[in-house]
Amino acid sequence: MTDHPNTSEGASQIDGFSSATEMLQALHQRQLSSVELLDLHLRRIERHNPALNGIVTPNYEDARRAAAAADDARARGADGPLLGLPVTIKDCIYVKGLPTTGGVPERAQAISKADAPVAASVRAAGAVIMGKTNVPPYAADWQSDNPLFGRSNNPWDLARTPGGSTGGGAASVAAGLTPLEFGGDFAGSIRVPAAFCGIYGHKPSETAVPRSGHFPGPNSPNAASAMAVQGPLARSARDLELALDVIAGPRVDEDKGWRLHLPLPRHKSLAGYRVAVLPPIEWVPVEDEIMTALDDLATRIGRAGAQVKVAQPEALGDMRDYCRVYVSILSALGSAGRPEADRRREAEEMRRDSKDLMSLTLADGLEASASDYLIWFGHREGYRAAFRAFFEQWDVLLAPVCLVNGFPHNNAPFPERRLEVNGKLVPYNLLFIYPSLCNLSGLPGTAFPAGQTRSGLPIGLQAIGPYLEDRTSIHFAALLAQEFGGFRQPPGYE
Repeated sequence: MTDHPNTSEGASQIDGFSSATEMLQALHQRQLSSVELLDLHLRRIERHNPALNGIVTPNYEDARRAAAAADDARARGADGPLLGLPVTIKDCIYVKGLPTTGGVPERAQAISKADAPVAASVRAAGAVIMGKTNVPPYAADWQSDNPLFGRSNNPWDLARTPGGSTGGGAASVAAGLTPLEFGGDFAGSIRVPAAFCGIYGHKPSETAVPRSGHFPGPNSPNAASAMAVQGPLARSARDLELALDVIAGPRVDEDKGWRLHLPLPRHKSLAGYRVAVLPPIEWVPVEDEIMTALDDLATRIGRAGAQVKVAQPEALGDMRDYCRVYVSILSALGSAGRPEADRRREAEEMRRDSKDLMSLTLADGLEASASDYLIWFGHREGYRAAFRAFFEQWDVLLAPVCLVNGFPHNNAPFPERRLEVNGKLVPYNLLFIYPSLCNLSGLPGTAFPAGQTRSGLPIGLQAIGPYLEDRTSIHFAALLAQEFGGFRQPPGYE
């Protein structure tokens, strides 16, 4: 073991809410060691994780060895993008030697034999993997509660959900238990938890990051799969870009000939941006405080010199057809491999128990044919073309992430679940709508903090950018933080 310098003075400048970038700078300047930084986080985990239940698969002994190895490597003059930085990874992403359960009890001992591409990139960058974070069963809810590990709680209010499916990770980032989380997003599973917990989350462009190695989903590349991606959560937009640079790239069977080059942000200053604001969707109510935050932000951006206007691709219309295509594909992909009889039975139950548009469309997806799937993909390409044209005139599209803020835990059966929006109950499945803006068309979306409710809950919005111009939406979020403020730590987690 290599001896390390006296770091007590430098270490005192880093705490659990320092950014990943600040932590790495301190490591690089040898103001503290990776072992010390890991210990800092392990103390916070010991103190706060029992109430949050965010990190559910510890990897602490291996992390201690990795941290010591990182310190030795740095002492020899080595470096890496994440060398010595403690991180966490969503349960659903395969990490060698750890279980990948998907929140399903029968997979409790499903020990991964190899790292997923994202986990391999994180490890190769020198990160110290502290453990894996909680999810709902099959990553199929906007809460993170399962019979194997129990329920994750929101650090802003333990009676509320931190979101899903990367809910345990979002709670852990917000509470200062980890500086970076790597999760997945199929229906808002990065952006919704980020919004609920008051942090940043980036849903990458569909092909910017290898998508295999996630359960549920293909463990190896599958060209027929779409919309589901993996990406980072952090306490700053700058950290999102740091993490994205580590995991972005071609999939394993294309890396011999392809190289990914994500363009620089379109503008350096906020005043240069052309900002479209999504008009309200008439049939999807949104909490008044979220819409007020969106309107207020648009006004402030305009005062900062940006061009701001309410606008959307004309092809979106009232969003009903757009959402039908999205939910149909999502349902077909999510039920792939299940016996036909089971799918038909579930579809019949949905049609019997729920009459809302999203539930009926989910039922249609369960019974879809290969022909249906191809037709839906044709419609999808039409929407992608509409967004390409739209982003010739605009740089980002601002929209809510969700129609509500972090809501109280809800264990009712799915058909019976309702959300309270402005004093009225609405179908739970309306949560699909705003995430679909990114997922169906494969666009990058950056969730960012945008203030708080009167009761003190975080409000999150999303900046949607042009395909493969991930740096534009991330940089835009960073400029907003610079101009108006960003992450705030939840009370009680000093």
